[in-house]
Amino acid sequence: MEFKGALTALVTPFKNEGIDEDAYRAFIEWQIESGIDGVVPCGTTGESATLSHDEHKEVIRICIDQVKKRVPVLAGSGSNNTREAIELTRFAKSAGADGALMITPYYNKPTQNGMIAHFKAIASEVSLPMVVYNVPGRTGTNLLPSTLGRMAREIPTVIGVKEATGDMKQAARIVEECGEDFTLLSGDDFTILPFLALGGKGVISVISNIEPAKTHAMCAACQANDWKTARALFYELAPLNRAMFLESNPIPVKTSVALMGKMEPTLRLPMTPLSVEHLATLKTVLKEHQLI
Repeated sequence: MEFKGALTALVTPFKNEGIDEDAYRAFIEWQIESGIDGVVPCGTTGESATLSHDEHKEVIRICIDQVKKRVPVLAGSGSNNTREAIELTRFAKSAGADGALMITPYYNKPTQNGMIAHFKAIASEVSLPMVVYNVPGRTGTNLLPSTLGRMAREIPTVIGVKEATGDMKQAARIVEECGEDFTLLSGDDFTILPFLALGGKGVISVISNIEPAKTHAMCAACQANDWKTARALFYELAPLNRAMFLESNPIPVKTSVALMGKMEPTLRLPMTPLSVEHLATLKTVLKEHQLI
């Protein structure tokens, strides 16, 4: 399966200290019915950092079972611990994931060569398409386009990148280094339109948790060279995009999904509930877009 168009970085519903499986299955079903192009369980938006290993695997398993191959599942299975990443990726493959979203190692800040070695080690143990996730704001290290180009040439299973620097020069350089067949995905909803104009294939999206149909439609319009429609949707969604980052992701988006009645607003520490001031702003924006 190809990873293109709008892929939702799924929020993970919690209930009674555990995973709310019923809410999660219903949420995934709504996403598919709304026309989403793919789903990503256990990313940053899914609060993967606060999931136990058993919970992480359970969230991936539930997602794959609910999707039943109707859209691609790109399972978050990365870690700053190479052995842990291998374990989680091996599970994702055994569970039936179509690919793995692999964050660059965080906190330990490897060199560019260290990142190449990390992904080579994973690929040597598990043969599964990998989309590398570059988000320096969270990891402290930027995966350079030249390094990504080496990885694309030397590691056949590295087929794409979720690029979350917001740097259009870096995005363009990735296309230069890796070629137009390489899967460049925006990692920020603010950059969907320029990324696709540069040759990107789509987005791993936060906003599509609450607006899956319009996010899909925007990506589809870009792919059809209907830039007028794409621009209109991009600017229509802009206020919602800003609202999703009133506080650290996924606090606003999970609050939004809860206000829409799709799950409980439960977050795990160190994520805390949206402030009263920001909650009022969020509700205003959601009402203006007729989501609540």
